[in-house]
Amino acid sequence: MKTSYGQSMIKYTSFRAGGQARRFCVPENAAELAELLNQLTAAGEPYLLLGNGTNTLFTDGVYEGTVIQIGETFGEIRLTERTESGGRLLCGAGALLSRAAKEAARSGLTGMEFAAGIPGSIGGAVFMNAGAYGGEMKDILDRVLLLMPPDAENPRWHEETVPASVLDLSYRHSALQESGAIVLQAEFCLPSGDSEEINARMAELAKKRSEKQPLEYPSAGSFFKRPPGYFAGKLIEDAGLAGLTVGGAQVSAKHCGFVINRGGATGTDILELMQLVQNTVYDRFGVHLEPEVRIIGTKAPEAGE
Repeated sequence: MKTSYGQSMIKYTSFRAGGQARRFCVPENAAELAELLNQLTAAGEPYLLLGNGTNTLFTDGVYEGTVIQIGETFGEIRLTERTESGGRLLCGAGALLSRAAKEAARSGLTGMEFAAGIPGSIGGAVFMNAGAYGGEMKDILDRVLLLMPPDAENPRWHEETVPASVLDLSYRHSALQESGAIVLQAEFCLPSGDSEEINARMAELAKKRSEKQPLEYPSAGSFFKRPPGYFAGKLIEDAGLAGLTVGGAQVSAKHCGFVINRGGATGTDILELMQLVQNTVYDRFGVHLEPEVRIIGTKAPEAGE
């Protein structure tokens, strides 16, 4: 297992901003991960799991705990079953969602096209029930292999395979956010499709992303969750906040739902900009924007604070 101390999180998160982790560990396999978690749990030390870092912001300063990255060694992607009607795709938690979507397309399996442009890992995508363009993980996920925390029957971290139905998948939510269980593998059940149509749909969505999203700048994708009955980006645009800047952080003028790092943004810049946006939208429309991005190190401020 690779271990470092005082590790900057800038290169491990897509925002390219934020502070440090007191300890940073990259386990090689599930056994190493379980043993590390057993040690941390027994010692009562704080920790958090990090995948590809595309939906996470570390605040400035030091996270006084252990950041555990589920990385490339958990990146397996393979077809476990193929029939005329469909197939099953098994993906490790560290595999990139975009790679999984491309493998599905190569195998003539449809349903995963929406995920081709999402930059996160499989584990993070299940944890957040990631989605785009009308598709979500809950639409295609069949079962997951989890690393479960200790309980009354098992005093140590242990593996368990569960159906997707027990994960309570909903908009940007899964039961994993409360239970603390960790995704090791996810298995998707996908119907057969026409390869040309699948690739054409993926190309169409890639073109839409390129035209409408500020992909040329570091960001965490859509910064805010969609409020019921509204679109966050439209509220922000209607509030006159396009291009609003704090330090190196900016509300993208190309897509107001994105907060981007224009260069040299700090975690503090991003948090201050977030709060300005929240307060302005709340004052104008009475709608509270909740961050979709995981903020590590500081509680996300409420509108009006």
